Amino acid sequence: MNKKIEKAVSKAKKILSVEVTRKTFLKTLAAGGAFLAFSSNTAKKAFAQNTKSIGPRTRRAVSTDYDLTAVTGKDIEMITRKCVDLLGGMGRFVKSGDTAVVKPNIGWNRAPEYAANTNPLVVATVVKMCFENGAKTVKVFDNTCNDRKLCYVNSGISQAAKDAGATVLYMDDWKYSPAKFLKTDALMQDWPTYRDAIECDAFINVPIAKTHGSGTLTLSIKNLMGTVGGNRGQMHWEMDKKLAELVNFIQPDLNIIDAVNILTANGPRGGNLADVARRDTIIASTDPVLADSYASKTLFNIDGAKIPHIKRSAESGAGVLFSGAANIRVEKI
Repeated sequence: MNKKIEKAVSKAKKILSVEVTRKTFLKTLAAGGAFLAFSSNTAKKAFAQNTKSIGPRTRRAVSTDYDLTAVTGKDIEMITRKCVDLLGGMGRFVKSGDTAVVKPNIGWNRAPEYAANTNPLVVATVVKMCFENGAKTVKVFDNTCNDRKLCYVNSGISQAAKDAGATVLYMDDWKYSPAKFLKTDALMQDWPTYRDAIECDAFINVPIAKTHGSGTLTLSIKNLMGTVGGNRGQMHWEMDKKLAELVNFIQPDLNIIDAVNILTANGPRGGNLADVARRDTIIASTDPVLADSYASKTLFNIDGAKIPHIKRSAESGAGVLFSGAANIRVEKI
């Protein structure tokens, strides 16, 4: 029996990537029933409470040819590729053997034409560029607002990403760990954060540009809400501070804003084609504050400095607000 217990403990460690002592295992086994220890799915849930905290993600030091690029044109794949190429190419961000995360907005049970989710062709193009530059694995996921299966399928993102070779994941509870922020008084201290968003070599943030009832606009910074769990309602309390903490915690390597179609009203859910405007544009930058404030001004004619979470993120050091000092390249193809 002792050998079976030791084998089960070893298996639990491997599944959870955390330290599980024999004593902890036996206590959990006694409390939850012997069957839990030998069922991988239930064991993950049983041991989730023992998961170690996870610290901030470390971003690679990457230099780009421009601070921000914006490309407009009718061919979605072409403008997505061109926008990244003008920065210096995806090879600046993704290296051979990397595990890359491509994080779109898949929050809503809407078809692509409603502009509530990232355009599936933009997502597929980014996934393909990652593989073309040597990525070993590309993961695509989001913490949805509507039913996750319906969101993944009806957005078109799941199939498009899979066809491009990505591993498309549902964000199961057992994969969350409490976030360990450097500032002990951080509002998001111990907030459940998806480990795959942290444990990756490259994090590529791919939001869609749209309005938001409580946040004015949702772009790069707001899109990172899809990397955390917990109570979504509580996340909206002092949201500007929480998002500023989160963007510094995740530190996306690259932000690619989908503005092929934008949602100009009744966001973030949408549902009325009259609220959708065609812009045929992709915006890219390593700086999420610059990307969001540029998109705010050029797409919605809103000063990014007047949007609380963008302003707060700039003040926290996550990036710089759009101004004439930025080195920006704009092309139409």
